[in-house]
Amino acid sequence: MLRAGVATAGPLPADAASSDAAPAAQSAEEAGGGEQRLQLFVYLQAPEHRTYLAIMRLFTSTLLADLSAGEVAAALAAAEREGRVAAGESDLDTVIDRLKQLVKWGNLVVGRRETIAASIAEFQHGSVRYQVSKLAVRVQRDVDALLHVPEGAREVSRELLPAIERGLGEISSMLSEVLVAERRAPEAKSTRKAKERLAEQVTTVFLQHAELAATVRDFYAYLGQVVTRHHLAPDEISGFRNLLVEYIQMVVEDVLRHTGTIAASLAGLAGVRSELLRLLGPADQLGTDVERARGRTAPDWQELTDWFVDAPGRPSQVAALREATARAIGSLLASVKRATSGGGLVPGRRGELLKLARWFDAAEENDAHRIYAAAFGLHSSRHLLPAPDYDSDNHDVAWRDGPVLDVTVSVRSRGDRGARGRTSRVLDDPMTEETLLAQAREADQRRSAAVSELAGAGAELAATTLSTDALGVLCELLTLAMAQREGSDDPGTALDPVHRLRVTVRPEPGHRTEIRSTSGTLTLQDAVLDVRGDGAIPGTEEEATAR
Repeated sequence: MLRAGVATAGPLPADAASSDAAPAAQSAEEAGGGEQRLQLFVYLQAPEHRTYLAIMRLFTSTLLADLSAGEVAAALAAAEREGRVAAGESDLDTVIDRLKQLVKWGNLVVGRRETIAASIAEFQHGSVRYQVSKLAVRVQRDVDALLHVPEGAREVSRELLPAIERGLGEISSMLSEVLVAERRAPEAKSTRKAKERLAEQVTTVFLQHAELAATVRDFYAYLGQVVTRHHLAPDEISGFRNLLVEYIQMVVEDVLRHTGTIAASLAGLAGVRSELLRLLGPADQLGTDVERARGRTAPDWQELTDWFVDAPGRPSQVAALREATARAIGSLLASVKRATSGGGLVPGRRGELLKLARWFDAAEENDAHRIYAAAFGLHSSRHLLPAPDYDSDNHDVAWRDGPVLDVTVSVRSRGDRGARGRTSRVLDDPMTEETLLAQAREADQRRSAAVSELAGAGAELAATTLSTDALGVLCELLTLAMAQREGSDDPGTALDPVHRLRVTVRPEPGHRTEIRSTSGTLTLQDAVLDVRGDGAIPGTEEEATAR
């Protein structure tokens, strides 16, 4: 018999020698967050995920689980006999490999303790102990919860709203009592009891809100999953109608009824939040680097406030709940309209497709091909016309493995591609028409004034300060004039035929042209600018001469 501990065991294996540093290293990796924490989920997608799940459930089933590879193998042997893990997974060498892999991913940590063994190998296997890491416990807990969640809707915990409302009111009154007691006797037993009751109430309120928020998110996630379906059977439409019209109405009414009081309580606590957080300070026994309970930090209270109270540019979750409810009811009404409009065969066509799907599921391979040919008319092809220049079909790929074709709503519901409905009428909107005409007249008047200003400046353009509109018209014509040039040494001309204004730009080395305006100064290097014209509309003089 060998009896030894860590100090008398002599040289240790490499994996055991680093066991003391494993918790510290893991803490450093967890502090880094990010990629290392994502490794905690790898065992869920591994080929041996059933074995890993059984091992992790074994470690998370009890508090402070400290197991050796032999104990894990014994537990897996029972699971192997029941068929919950693959054959051979309970072998000791296989179990050691699985445990080492979980240690590598960060789900388990390695430890050692004194053990009694009959051989060196038994000592090495029995003295190396494994414990589950803190984050791995959360991962496995969430995995088990997810595997037990039903597919249907989750009931919203509406009864927590009045509890949160009462809890926030009690926190306000308790806070006043604690502050008064602290001023009178800071070290008294009654003061400590009052602080404990305050902390208890804060924890209760945040736990209630977390449960309420989780149920609301889960319920609306399910709702968004079902109301976006295009085809709904009549019984499904009836069930969703009751769900939306009755149940959601109760949920929204309860939330709106209690939101005002809750928001007022949170506003009152916002002014004394610093005193509240001071009284809920961390326990001295745990130190400072700990994960605090909810409600002990300012971001926790801000998150609670943002759930009920709107902020500029950031709507609350209550507002999001109302908007999601309106969208869900609109989607349901659209589904009811499609099913009851009488213009399509949505329920009947859906039933036929489901019946055809059952035939395919129960048919053998040859029968499935015959059913497909009979249902869709896709028999062996016979080319009666010359082959096209380009054929996109791949004859080496079976139809079931080929690309999926999107089928339009008209084909799915009616079985044809004919257009439905009529063209919408063009509505007569005299008010909008008059507004647009007024805007056009105002724009034309501003341009006429700008052209007249440019024409009036003429040769004195460099000594005149132009308005913003006049500078805009000048830049527009100047751009057209520059575009008319064939080379950099050629002049360019642009004409506004409506107002008879001509802008000419000529290259002249060494000359600098500056045009000032209320918006800034336009500078042209090595160029001369010439503006000519009277700014009048040509039709005016012609009509006067004709008369």
